[in-house]
This record gives sequence, structure tokens and C-alpha cells, in this order.
Amino acid sequence: MAIVKVIEVIASSEKGIEDAIQQCVTEVSKTIRNIDSVYVKDTKVHVKDGKITSFGVICKVSFRVSEN
Repeated sequence: MAIVKVIEVIASSEKGIEDAIQQCVTEVSKTIRNIDSVYVKDTKVHVKDGKITSFGVICKVSFRVSEN
């Protein structure tokens, strides 16, 4: 029986939402294996002087737990 664990991660990017999600996956992949999916729970932008300065996401990352 496969066990799936879910962690919540906050990531950001100055380029856009898609890049923020990629940053999330890139960073989590450094320490977590077997990532199955990423659910984007929330998105936001940071604004300064009426301009968007960065994009942020809150993601739930699901991964299979090894049976070792």
C-alpha cells in the first residue's frame, strides 16, 4: 500500500506565478523524492509604488513515502 505525505510550501518569483511554482518544485526536490503532484492553494502578488514586484504561491506538495 502506498503512503502519500503532503507538505505545504511557500515560494516566490519576480518572473511570474508559473516560475514561483517551479521554484517550489525545484527547492522541494532537493530534499524530497517521489513528488507526485503540486496543488496551488493560493496565489498573491507583492506591490510597490503601484507595480507588481513579485509573485507568490502557497502550494501543497504530495509525495510517496518510500517503503525502505
